[in-house]
Amino acid sequence: MSNIRHTPTAPTRAKVLSAGERIDAHRHDDHQIVYAGSGVLAVTTDAGTWFAPGNRAIWVPAGTAHAHRAHGHLDLYLVGLPADDNPLGLDAPTVLAVGPLLRELILAYTRDPDDESPERRRLLAVLRDQLRASPQQPLRLPTATDPRLAAVCALVHADPADPRTLAALGAATGVGERTLSRLFRHEFGMTFPQWRTQSRLYHALRLLAEDTPVTTVAHRCGWSSASAFIDVFRRSFGYTPGTHNRRA
Repeated sequence: MSNIRHTPTAPTRAKVLSAGERIDAHRHDDHQIVYAGSGVLAVTTDAGTWFAPGNRAIWVPAGTAHAHRAHGHLDLYLVGLPADDNPLGLDAPTVLAVGPLLRELILAYTRDPDDESPERRRLLAVLRDQLRASPQQPLRLPTATDPRLAAVCALVHADPADPRTLAALGAATGVGERTLSRLFRHEFGMTFPQWRTQSRLYHALRLLAEDTPVTTVAHRCGWSSASAFIDVFRRSFGYTPGTHNRRA
């Protein structure tokens, strides 16, 4: 990630991004909470991409160089916290579940960033408490550093519906299955099937944000049937893909 802009203070504000719009790579001296009120948000660093639909937020630690991309119409809410205020104790980007109360707290806190009243400070205190209580979500696509692993990941990203096994993908890139299996566990901390499911879910969210029909999304992302896709999606996000845009 090159040409990284340095903005010392992480802003607290609401912002609208149109589909496909990006915020180029930058870093803050502060922590930041990034919440997608609608659409799908992708936050990318050198280590990978974290993705969040409308009921998730992404914690971005101070000093982390990152870029944003909107999939679908994105209502973006940003909350900055000083570097010495880390209620989560996290030093890496993390996706967090956002319940109804935390959502309303984020919306209220970003409504008037210049408000320095005692009431708003109390609002932030409750927001911090709710952040600590928010479950962490494994919604991340790590970036491969080993070129052998990167070659296989590129094939899957290019065609999420590609049904080939790890052995077949390895044969196509000249790498043995055992070697690739070891690399997936060593670099990503997950198996190939686990990583491919994460990749397919990310592609599915992008298509749903573009109002692609659920059956078409299931087919393009490699599920054997719409019902199989719906089951995996529900277990991952807590709701069905058919209600994704309505929830947002």
